[in-house]
Amino acid sequence: MMYSDDFLRTILKRTKTVAVVGVSANQIRPSYYVARYLGLKGYRVIPVNPGLAGQTLLGETVYADVSEVPVDVDMVDIFRHSEAVPPIVTTALARWPDLQTIWMQIGVMHAGAAADAGARCVDVVQDRCPKIEYQRLFSELRMGGFATGIISSKLEL
Repeated sequence: MMYSDDFLRTILKRTKTVAVVGVSANQIRPSYYVARYLGLKGYRVIPVNPGLAGQTLLGETVYADVSEVPVDVDMVDIFRHSEAVPPIVTTALARWPDLQTIWMQIGVMHAGAAADAGARCVDVVQDRCPKIEYQRLFSELRMGGFATGIISSKLEL
């Protein structure tokens, strides 16, 4: 999928609240550290995972399904297999009439769900990571061309 830098930058700048579907409590899982990173960048991250529902993760209550999230979100970031995308998108579109973005993580794509969201004037990004795109577009990549996402709480000299 090809997206212009302006398109991705606009999404990342206008987004304030993100529902992360499929987030993990395991700190070495990409879904955890992407959600954590987004939170550190000032986004409100609403975790969605039926196996963790009712628990607190990254300072927010975890919900079983997007239909249960009690606040409006601007973006739904999906960490699920591609075949699981359609019902998530359908529910999100019904839940939030003003939803701005459906974002599918690296390896996650579904043309039908993308078309459904697009038909509702919702921007769609597939097969990309908002953490990686944020780092690339806002000059956070290290000299080696990548960032680990590990943030130290103290500087050792």
